[in-house]
Amino acid sequence: MGLAYKQKFTVIRNDKRYKSYGNDLEEMTARYSKNTSDESFDLIDTVTLLIEIYDEEHASDRGADPIQLLKYLMKENNLRQTQVARMLGISEGHLSDILSYKKGLSKVIVSMPAERFKVRQDAFYRPVSRY
Repeated sequence: MGLAYKQKFTVIRNDKRYKSYGNDLEEMTARYSKNTSDESFDLIDTVTLLIEIYDEEHASDRGADPIQLLKYLMKENNLRQTQVARMLGISEGHLSDILSYKKGLSKVIVSMPAERFKVRQDAFYRPVSRY
């Protein structure tokens, strides 16, 4: 038996739905690992595709600059620098230097926000505009 969802998944048109689908996708993949079916896999694929399309269409809306993107994601998720520094495994001073364009984002640092905020890593590999 597949995953039963009352919600009809449609095109993502705003950040609220984007976040909701991201949460739904996490739940679906966790449930799928316990109860695999072709129907479940198709639903996971569909939601993943909807999220990826929204990411591609709206990444530029959040700013091409990866530092601005990180600041935007912090604000949207109500995260303080202390919390983000802890998640990244760096000091608050190091994060402050990154956010003030004194230091760059390393590949290790880039992987966490991309995974945590459900955005593509390449959004953080764009050129920084204020070095």
